Amino acid sequence: MSFETVENVLNINTDAIMTLAMASILLLIGYAIKNRVNFLAKYCIPAPVIGGFIFMFITFAGHTTGTFTFNFTNTFQDPFMLAFFTTVGLGASFSLLKKGGILLIVYWLCAGVVSIFQNIIGIAVGTAVGLEAPYALLSSAISMIGGHGAAGSYGSTFESLGSAAMGVGAAAATFGLISGVLVGGPLGRRLIVKYDLKPEEHQANYDDIKSVNAAGKEPLSALDVIKNVVVIIVCMALGTMVSGWVSKLIGMSFPNYVGAMFVAVIVRNLNDTFHFYKFSFPLVDGIGDVMLNLYLALALMTLKLWELASLMGGVLLIVICQVVFIVTVSYFVIFRILGKSYD
Repeated sequence: MSFETVENVLNINTDAIMTLAMASILLLIGYAIKNRVNFLAKYCIPAPVIGGFIFMFITFAGHTTGTFTFNFTNTFQDPFMLAFFTTVGLGASFSLLKKGGILLIVYWLCAGVVSIFQNIIGIAVGTAVGLEAPYALLSSAISMIGGHGAAGSYGSTFESLGSAAMGVGAAAATFGLISGVLVGGPLGRRLIVKYDLKPEEHQANYDDIKSVNAAGKEPLSALDVIKNVVVIIVCMALGTMVSGWVSKLIGMSFPNYVGAMFVAVIVRNLNDTFHFYKFSFPLVDGIGDVMLNLYLALALMTLKLWELASLMGGVLLIVICQVVFIVTVSYFVIFRILGKSYD
């Protein structure tokens, strides 16, 4: 970390390690605040969002007062995002998909149709208010369904075209996340009370599903842990290559995390059949959780609010329309398609 004064503004420059260390501390601060504020815990606001937002407003204060600014070297954000999605792919077992049955296919199709309508809403509202198409798309299915990971991946692609898309994507994904946890609970409760829904007493499939990813009875050796970590890294590398090949094939950018997930799914299911190494879902899932939390902390900590000021009016209008749409379609359509049951 270094300090220098440029035109009476204190510039705080951080290298990659210091940037990561600051994000890690903010993550712990976020957890500490969440554990002490019932509202944040009740509505499941993620700790990195809490910590990242606090620091984001600190940097905003420095900018508006013209007293200080941070210059980050954010080297680890993209690798952490890639690692997280790789662990998601390693969690996808075909045996689990079989246990999901026809209902999983129906849900998958519903999500696909919803994403199309989300993009239509984004482009329609964005066109009406004069918002550029990349920002409109980042306020639609990319961030509403894909979350911060997809918003970050596509945002970096749009930024290469000369836009401030990373910030817009992160802001839209955060709004969607907060709206989801604030609206989802009350909406679910409304349906449960209205239809007097009760959970089914016997759900043998749930136990079967848990058993697929359950931790083994024997503890992992140090070598087993290393093998699981190496597989994640190799899947990241191969997935990046696959995404590069696909990008050349289709003539447009293809997110690295999609290729990494694809490779990870293949590796997981080949290993389920041939048992190349002792796969541990709890370990991989834990690594993924750490990667996601650090990625979010880095993304939000380095977000520059002042660069988004001119865009947030249109973006905010789009995401509000997205919330209204998803509440309506969930309550009147999806709930009925999926059987009107407690599950």
